[in-house]
Amino acid sequence: MKIAVIDYGAGNLFSVQQAFKRLGYEVILTDSESEIRSATHVVFPGVGHAKSAMDQLQEKGLDRVIPTLTQPVLGICLGMQLMCGWNEEGNLTGLGIFQVPIQSIQSQFAKWRTASNDKGMRARKSDYPIPHMGWNDVQINGKSEVFYFVHSYVAEICENTWGITSYPVPFSAALKKDNFYGVQFHPEKSGKAGEDLLTQFLAL
Repeated sequence: MKIAVIDYGAGNLFSVQQAFKRLGYEVILTDSESEIRSATHVVFPGVGHAKSAMDQLQEKGLDRVIPTLTQPVLGICLGMQLMCGWNEEGNLTGLGIFQVPIQSIQSQFAKWRTASNDKGMRARKSDYPIPHMGWNDVQINGKSEVFYFVHSYVAEICENTWGITSYPVPFSAALKKDNFYGVQFHPEKSGKAGEDLLTQFLAL
């Protein structure tokens, strides 16, 4: 097994590397197209601002490589968001693997308030600080699991939704399409639930 973690200057590489090491696997940190294509499994992590991350992907030519991969690919947090379509953060077009927009949690609050005509929404927003940071239940694989989140942007529920959580508006905590998987949470920081998910990914 060869696990490639894409190193494009915007990933939480050490934590991801250590998570696989705890499972007994070594990973390759790389931005090489040949190394990535020859891997059995590819992990696409990401933290920070979407626009600067996409700029770095494009500079390395990885924006054209990632959508054409045929082995199992796992996007984590910003990595998952970049695998989607239009992104409100930076007003950019993502890789388009998952055809769902990425919007701010604030935008989701506003849409929920409008849809529900809830005049008390403004007061309750204080119960949900942004960024969303901490542990949340996720309905995934037909059961409830608890994972760790740190983010300010979300993917809506769509045909590629694999896992759902709420803050307080429901959103896609996980996406999947063909050989591509994405999670908004951080499995590398989610204890046993995260380790189990990574183990399932490596079994693909």
